[in-house]
Amino acid sequence: MKHILSISLGSSRRDKTAEVEMLGERFLLERRGTDGDLERFAQFLGENDGYVDCLCIGGTNLGLHWGGRFYPFRQIQQIVRRIKQTPVVDGAGLKDTLERQTINILQQQGTVDFSQTKTLVVCATDRFGMTEAIAKLAGQYILGDFMFNVGLPIRLHSTRSLDIAAFLLLPVVRRLPFRWLYPTGGKQDEIVPKWESCYQWADVIAGDFLVIRRHLPDKLTGKIIITNSTTEEDVALLRERDVRLLITTTPVIEERSFATNVMEGVFVTLIGQPPGQISAEQYMELARRMNWQPVVRDLTVPLGEYSESEDT
Repeated sequence: MKHILSISLGSSRRDKTAEVEMLGERFLLERRGTDGDLERFAQFLGENDGYVDCLCIGGTNLGLHWGGRFYPFRQIQQIVRRIKQTPVVDGAGLKDTLERQTINILQQQGTVDFSQTKTLVVCATDRFGMTEAIAKLAGQYILGDFMFNVGLPIRLHSTRSLDIAAFLLLPVVRRLPFRWLYPTGGKQDEIVPKWESCYQWADVIAGDFLVIRRHLPDKLTGKIIITNSTTEEDVALLRERDVRLLITTTPVIEERSFATNVMEGVFVTLIGQPPGQISAEQYMELARRMNWQPVVRDLTVPLGEYSESEDT
């Protein structure tokens, strides 16, 4: 059995293990949180180097991508450099492929018409593939990087404006402690409502679930959430807030949609090449072999009357 281990800076309350078979191969998927403790995060990675089939970085990224450039997080790269034997991924390969294709599928199949929809992407430099696909469909959108990651009331309404901001700011941002940019540890359990006008303006709210959740309003009646890494508790929370559709880019396994970093670990293991050598075409070909589709859940249907579907 192949062991895919995600070490996360996030809360250990979200830990999960599951077994699944994909393309005839058995996988143990494991997520292990370190509650924001960077030393434990580094220790767990080091202890498992050479003992699992893929190490996945959760609760942080190896860096941010925008405009064809990669801005590595210095703090995280210093830790990852110590890993010598096991492949290390952070989900970027699937953000560039499956998440990009998710938007195209939803448009083609009529689940969401992004050309007529107002979309809030909470952090475009994290979900770069999804954002670029949304922007190409020419609907209205807000890129919330300044608001949700820096706390500044600046709304970006075009990828061109983000091009400029990224070029000027990401070389600085990559040097900051990651906890300044993303909820880690116990902060992942907190909800502090903020930016409600943006949430309510949008028909679709897209991006990392913990960033969406961090400032979630009391009600999101009729909204569509496009995300991943959702637990049973997260789904219940969205039902309480009257969300209409929950769409996840990764499959639901034992009531959990695992993060892109975990699923990228599966892809890398099945392909059998170093992550840096795998092309977008290889990821998408493997997805086709898996019959992958985004998972669409109608949260307006009472529990027990709805079965999750991978058919959009």
